[in-house]
Amino acid sequence: MKNEHSHDKRHSHVSVDPVVLTTQRGMWAIKWSLLGLLATAILQGGVVFLSGSVALLADTIHNLGDAGTAVPLWIAFALARAKPSRRFTYGLGRVEDLAGVAIVLTILFSAVFAGYESIMRFLNPQPVGYLWAVAVASIIGFLGNEAVARFRIGVGKEIGSAALVADGYHARIDGLTSLAVLFSAGGVWLGYPLADPIIGLLITVALLRIVWESAGAVFTRLLDGVDPEVTDEIKHAASHVERVKEVTQVRTRWLGHRLHAEVNITVDPQVTVAEGHNIAMETQHQLLHHLRYLSKATMHVDPVGVSGEEYHRIENHAHDGMPPHSH
Repeated sequence: MKNEHSHDKRHSHVSVDPVVLTTQRGMWAIKWSLLGLLATAILQGGVVFLSGSVALLADTIHNLGDAGTAVPLWIAFALARAKPSRRFTYGLGRVEDLAGVAIVLTILFSAVFAGYESIMRFLNPQPVGYLWAVAVASIIGFLGNEAVARFRIGVGKEIGSAALVADGYHARIDGLTSLAVLFSAGGVWLGYPLADPIIGLLITVALLRIVWESAGAVFTRLLDGVDPEVTDEIKHAASHVERVKEVTQVRTRWLGHRLHAEVNITVDPQVTVAEGHNIAMETQHQLLHHLRYLSKATMHVDPVGVSGEEYHRIENHAHDGMPPHSH
């Protein structure tokens, strides 16, 4: 017995589809954080032109790359609003994960370019001027990234978007790399001109670390990987529903920033089909309330004693002249 329902249909007083609502909120956050990072990068770019600081150049490239990553994420949020179709029966939420791949590649390109510029500055040293402006630009970079980080993290937690939250922490790390430029200016001012390309290389290493961690998170999502704590939370919430005897199977997958789940629950074998349906509905109700990022839950109701996927297998058999097989 299977039953599927989304949160907006369970509550008649909710007039806006939660997926549409969260994607609109996400797009709003992306738009303003994009403008904030662009303004920061433009200010820093002007100082790079005046000073010739390769460390500040690396940080400016990084901030431009971060601003650029908002574009595929914006497109993904827009496409996620599309309704499921006969061809795309789960909708287009997976595009958000593909946008994550584009983001990782963009950051990787930023790291390679910044590293190249830093190495070339080692081979061909150039004076760094306007050190006070470089110092001010590094502080601007830090403040701009920290503002964007707080904004993205706040909205990400509000709508349950792991992508926005992760991007917010990414911006926070970027702010710390901006502060590193301040040490570059200090080193040059103290008479150590190589401090500038050294800091540029350190920023490159930080970028490569972000690429590694971000790639792990993105490809885990693409392979339908989910934090085990999420599965445990679903199992815990479902097992506390009245008349649910046991939760025998939980399968989950992320489609963008929304989670889909399939849950096997065990009920008394004496309940009627209608009662089993009501228990499944109440289980969904509890799951959708306890997990804000859960979009849909498919419930499979089993009687006690034959619950779990192993009882749904069709044993070895033969028919229509086919060799023995199972399903």
